[in-house]
Amino acid sequence: MTTFQLQILQGVPDTLPPKRERDQNVSHAPKRKAILSLEEEKLAIQNALRYFKTEWHAELGAEFLEELRAYGRIYMYRFRPDYAIYARPISEYPAKCHQAAAIMLMIQNNLDPAVAQHPHELITYGGNGAVFQNWAQYLLTMKYLAEMTEEQTLHMYSGHPMGLFPSSKNAPRVVVTNGMMIPNYSKPDDWERFNALGVTQYGQMTAGSYMYIGPQGIVHGTTITVMNAFRKVLKAGEDIKGKVFVTSGLGGMSGAQPKAGNIAGCITVCAEVNPAAAVKRYEQGWVDELFYSLGDLIKRVRLAVNNKEVISLAYVGNIVEVWEEFYTQNIEITVGSDQTSLHNPWSGGYYPLGLSFEESNDLIANHPEEFKTEVQKTLIKHASIINKHASRGTYFFDYGNAFLLEASRAGADIMADDDINFKYPSYVQDILGPMCFDYGFGPFRWVCTSGDAEDLRLTDRIALEVLLKLRENASDNIAQQMDDNIKWIRDAEQNKLVVGSQARILYADALGRLRIAEAFNAAVKDGRLKDPIVLGRDHHDVSGTDSPYRETSNIYDGSRFTADMAIHNVIGDSFRGATWVSIHNGGGVGWGEVINGGFGLVLDGTDEAHDKLKQMLFFDVNNGIARRAWARNKEALEAIETELNRSNSLKITKAQLVDICVLDKIFG
Repeated sequence: MTTFQLQILQGVPDTLPPKRERDQNVSHAPKRKAILSLEEEKLAIQNALRYFKTEWHAELGAEFLEELRAYGRIYMYRFRPDYAIYARPISEYPAKCHQAAAIMLMIQNNLDPAVAQHPHELITYGGNGAVFQNWAQYLLTMKYLAEMTEEQTLHMYSGHPMGLFPSSKNAPRVVVTNGMMIPNYSKPDDWERFNALGVTQYGQMTAGSYMYIGPQGIVHGTTITVMNAFRKVLKAGEDIKGKVFVTSGLGGMSGAQPKAGNIAGCITVCAEVNPAAAVKRYEQGWVDELFYSLGDLIKRVRLAVNNKEVISLAYVGNIVEVWEEFYTQNIEITVGSDQTSLHNPWSGGYYPLGLSFEESNDLIANHPEEFKTEVQKTLIKHASIINKHASRGTYFFDYGNAFLLEASRAGADIMADDDINFKYPSYVQDILGPMCFDYGFGPFRWVCTSGDAEDLRLTDRIALEVLLKLRENASDNIAQQMDDNIKWIRDAEQNKLVVGSQARILYADALGRLRIAEAFNAAVKDGRLKDPIVLGRDHHDVSGTDSPYRETSNIYDGSRFTADMAIHNVIGDSFRGATWVSIHNGGGVGWGEVINGGFGLVLDGTDEAHDKLKQMLFFDVNNGIARRAWARNKEALEAIETELNRSNSLKITKAQLVDICVLDKIFG
């Protein structure tokens, strides 16, 4: 047995490891605001010490108080393991069942320094999207997974492994919840307080559900969004080359934008205030050129426009500077957006104009109210300059990162004439909702647990064959979606999308997901694929997320503020065969603003896996289509009729459409 395997089996070590300092060679989370009272600090220390022997409490208690006051959280750096954390081949994990080993692989991928935004704080992306709250939770969880049998389920309470409970072979191996607060305790400061106490965490979408696959996950969705944004504004036959897309953010999710712009075929200009994040994306090849001078950036953009280049350019600085200078210099922006982490505006998700990155972080830690004021002033300027570009013809859309929401709260001129809606659409309202989600297309993904690039190559070929066959009989309504995804999967390898695990994402509808999964399971069974495949998806999907300003922003029957769909999704997936399920508060758009859920399903080539994928994938998609059809969404009404015609056992309550003339008569 290897040293790595022995350490996993050990869990929390029997001997107290030496204290270790923070490694300054990796990106660290900003200091969180000091929000706890003295009595609450005592409670936080008590909570943290629960994981350790009483004879260690005096030494660790003093150390944890230092961490809490220095960083705003207790991360337990002393217990960070010495071994490298990355997605190993599944055979290298000590486990009694391959489902548990697959989950261990996925957890380690989320914490791989090449993947994670702040790996030593166990944060995968979005500034605060955590896999665990501290390293003791990681150690215990990996030990539990190593010990787990096929008749046990591990229950995870916001990063804390409550324990292994008896269940059945058909039950999920892991059930994950993150941040599931009583509704009146879901304000931003509630998260700060309860997270500092060590009793909850922000799991984002796929961070706390072990299903993040690096920036590739959002590259595809961003590519589809950018392509269709340009389609909305370009004339028939007009070339996307030489047209400018301006946005911001080069973090764990937003860092996908330059790559997506290149695949779409435009000029992407992306600003990032954190120099380390910008350099990281440049070194990974996700952005083509870096600029520290606005003047140099302007010259390069003019050259790219004149030569009709396909290129991505990153400016290390504030995005508002870019918008303002482009306006002054009369550089036409065809499409614009923003992908800073405004779900987390007061703790490093968005940085104010006129302050350096370091100065801003100092304000976050020591003068949080002043930082909030500066952020809101910048949001007002940001919205104002976007309005000026829009008056010249720029198509601006909100990327569901709460930009418009926070700008409105800051008092920016961002509201429509009715003073209820925003003057710019969410990308889900205009693009992904009616074009993808309502038809069942969403971010289906898979991971090759062998870690072998040849396995991934084979899955690409299998998926392409399935899509080409389905395309032959696809209706005109989904022809464009099919064609975009066929091009995506055909070009996936040459676009060098893999960061971390050997994984792939592909937007597919219910039938596409089912057929691809069946083909994968068959390939595992006959040995063409060396090891099992993990299926999953982004929570940002047809059924997984209730989010009134993003995923369900194109629901117009008044129910977009309800969360029944996401709850039914995770419960329904759990008893239909999912290997693990998760449900979160806050992913993507902010604490208290959304409920979102996901799953993982291990395909091991067995007949049982085949039965599970048929039941689970069908429900996972059609649950959302049915809800969208009940909301009278035109595309969803068409999609659910298609499914009813081919699935005899599906019965749904249909919406009877009201003639507008009848309404007019009633209201006289």
